Amino acid sequence: MITDLNFNAESTTRMKVVVTFMRMFSPPQHASLALPEGWHVQERIQPDVAGYRLLQDRVGREYCWWMRQAASDATLARFLETAPVNIGLLRQEQQIRGFFELDLADPQSVNLSYFGLFPEAIGQGVGRAFLDNVLRLAWRGRPHSVRVNTCTADHPRALALYQQAGFKVMRRVEEVWDVPDRLGIPVPQHLRV
Repeated sequence: MITDLNFNAESTTRMKVVVTFMRMFSPPQHASLALPEGWHVQERIQPDVAGYRLLQDRVGREYCWWMRQAASDATLARFLETAPVNIGLLRQEQQIRGFFELDLADPQSVNLSYFGLFPEAIGQGVGRAFLDNVLRLAWRGRPHSVRVNTCTADHPRALALYQQAGFKVMRRVEEVWDVPDRLGIPVPQHLRV
């Protein structure tokens, strides 16, 4: 877990979101959903800090993924070197089209920390199959459950996609975030406080 997110001295934009915490209690029972020809999932990559920031930005910029972006390079480097995570990519041939991060710190309750497509891959009919592939990786170690959360800043179809995949809503929490302006992340007007 990254813990050095202290922004008291810097300019921020305040936003309010509703975070939905979800959980799956059994692996997918249906046949695996195939990705289109030429698409594949590559797991256990080891990005450097710049590469990791690029993945976070390409997937999450429009959805206010700011927390990892706000961490220092040293903190991210430590995280990438020591955290029990499986970071992976969605590729179309050799082009990266999305990424995921599975937090394996609790092997009995795997957390899908990050999941998403690059903008050019949205609408290509790959999101559901990509998620199905990632969930099968999450269940490979036979945990008791797999967790994910989404929020009102996320893609409008994210919540429905997770529910279609078998996640159940456990709780919803309203949170107020102070997004550092230095990140240049566009905070939607309707979420600003």
